[in-house]
Parts: sequence; structure tokens; C-alpha cells
Amino acid sequence: MDTHEVNRLRAALGLFVEDVFASVPRKDQRRWGECYLRGLMLEGRRKSIQPMAERLPDGNMQALQQLVSQSPWEWTPVRRRIAERLVQVVRPEVWVVDDVSFPKCGKASVGVARQYCGAVGKRANCQVAVSVHAATDNASCPLQWQLYLPREWTDDPDRCRRSGVPDDVVHQEKWRLALGLLDTLAAWQLKAPVVVADAGYGVSTLFRLGLQERGLFSVLALNGNEVAHPQDVEPHRPSYGGLGPPTLPRYRTPPRALSALAAQTNARQFTEVTWRQGSKGPMTSRFTVLTVRPAGKQSLAAAQEAGGGKGRWDGVLPTQTLLVEWPDGQDTPTGYWISNLPATTPAADLVRWAKMRWRIEHDYRELKHGLGLDHFEGRTWHHLVTLVTAAQAFLTLRRYDPKAQTQA
Repeated sequence: MDTHEVNRLRAALGLFVEDVFASVPRKDQRRWGECYLRGLMLEGRRKSIQPMAERLPDGNMQALQQLVSQSPWEWTPVRRRIAERLVQVVRPEVWVVDDVSFPKCGKASVGVARQYCGAVGKRANCQVAVSVHAATDNASCPLQWQLYLPREWTDDPDRCRRSGVPDDVVHQEKWRLALGLLDTLAAWQLKAPVVVADAGYGVSTLFRLGLQERGLFSVLALNGNEVAHPQDVEPHRPSYGGLGPPTLPRYRTPPRALSALAAQTNARQFTEVTWRQGSKGPMTSRFTVLTVRPAGKQSLAAAQEAGGGKGRWDGVLPTQTLLVEWPDGQDTPTGYWISNLPATTPAADLVRWAKMRWRIEHDYRELKHGLGLDHFEGRTWHHLVTLVTAAQAFLTLRRYDPKAQTQA
């Protein structure tokens, strides 16, 4: 936005800040919060503090730096109010779980390590954060974030302490962080409609089981190498000889790769589905829905563990819905998604929700390139990501509902 546009929205932005930053105790903190948001929205190549302060007519580099780095305001209530307002207005069809990387020089910023960095497509020095976003085809915005700490950080308490990481923080896989974010949102009385995620989360049986235990429906991407049994395969129960406990039923045939199960499906079972209008016209492909029994090692272990509490596991793996995409002109299927939604769920709904993950790329692009999420040059993170999320939330509400300038 240019200076004229930002000034035109100052009254609406003031009301927004008054609402979502109501938990911030000091008036000067809220004032500089509003100033910081204007700096993020104002056009300019760099959104780090010095160039923003120079562009803003009331900018003060020291005050803005203090707000982000040293000022002791709690970010959690701010994020909660942002999430509440977004859910009220956007009314999301899905919540998208994903993670994003921020290239970073130096080693002092919390969580920085040499790890896979999607921003550059290879291993590099970066921070990684897990996020949950509310989304429809028309709007989306992050609801909650958590910075990922590699083991090289959590195994070095002194390094963590120097960077302000609490002593009780331990290493958690990204899928565990995602479940924790969903638990936080549930504690805020926000209910996920359908959870979607890419294969990095979908291949984790423990993540899928965690969603199931929380009563959450999901549509999660998989790769074709994951294995499963067809729905109609029955396990064999060996005869009991009376010595020791009875042997559990065993499947006599090995599980097969999802790609193999899909490839043997009759081509006439694939039907054309259009899920949304793209920039070049309707987005359409061919899909089918199968019922399978996931059978990886994690699936077996999870099923055995689940049967340990209430009676003995009967050896039969639970069924799940498998959505398969096989576009015209392709020799083999190209996409797989697993879902715990009822078998009666229309295929068109499964496809629309599975494909709605594309909105996450819009969010990350706007957050990083438009609002400077990866321009910050300091060591703090939670205050920054809260301010950037607030700026995107304000813009999202304005685009989605012009009346959103008034308090929800």
C-alpha cells in the first residue's frame, strides 16, 4: 500500500488495534503496535525496523525496536483475539496445518539450525515454524504458530537459556507441535471444521491417531509408497492350542503400496470433479474413493496400543477412506489423501477440502514477501510473528468484509 492508502485506513486500523491489542497493558505499547502495523503494510522493499521507521512519518526506530525485542507484553491473548475475529468473519471450511522456513544468518536466533529450508529448496541455516491456518477458497489467515526447536538446541540448555527459551521446553516433532497448536485453539473454544495437511504430516500414523483421539475430521495427503490392505482382506486366526495366550489374527497377504492398489482400480471408477475456478478456468481432474486398512509399522503399533486399554485388540486394522487422483493423460495416479470422515462423505467435498491447501501458499507469500515476516533482523520471534499476523488479519478482514473495520 502507498502512504495515501495506509492513511485512509488509519481509523479502521485504530479500532482493530484497540480490539485485538486490548490485553496489552500500556497505552504506548498499543500506540507503537499500531505504528508497526502501518509500517508492515506500507510499500517498501525491506520491512525490518530501520527502513520502516524511516518511511513512517511518526516512526521511531528505538520505540519500534523496544516493542518487538524488549517490551514485556503477552502475545498469546493477542493471537487469541485475532483468531476469534477471523473465525467469526471468514467461517473457514478447513484448518490447514503446515510449516514454513525463514533463512537466517548467524546462530543466536532461537531455533536457527542447518536444516531443510523450503524457501531455498535445500538444507540451509534457517528457522522453521509450524502453523495452523483457517481457510476457504476466498480467504485465509494463520490462527496460531509454534517455533520448531531442533535437537541441537534442546540438547544444549545453556544455549537455550541465553536465547530466552524456558528450561522446560523439550524437542518435539513437527506433528506433535501441530497437535499442541490444535489443543490451544480448542482451549480458546475454536472448533476445527476439517483438518488438512500435506504428506509430511499425513504419513505420521501418530498424528492421524492424535486427530482421531481429539474427535477431529481430517483429509491428509500421503505418498504412493504408503502401504495398506484392501477393505475386504480378512485376517486369519491360527487355531488355539491352549498354551499361552491366543494368537492374534494375522493377515495372510502382505500389504501393498497405495500406488499399486490405485493402479489396479478400474479406470471407470474414476470420475471427473471440479473443485474451484482457477486463473485459467475450472480446475478439474479425475478421482475415485477407496476404503483401505492402513498397514505400516506405525499403524500396527498404534492399533495394538489402542486395543490395550479396553479389551484385547482383535488384529483387524481400522478402515479409512482413501481419495485417489488420476488426471487424464497420466499413466499412473498422482495424488493420494487419507481421511477419517464418514464413508458417505461426497467425493466432491473430499476433493475440495484436500485441494484447499493451496491457500497456505497465498498466506506465506503475503506474510513473508508482502509483510516482511522473513525481513526481521533481530533475535526475537513471537512478538514479530504476532505483529505480522495481526497485519495480515486486518488486511484479510478488509478484503473479505468491508464492514470488518468495526469491532466484531
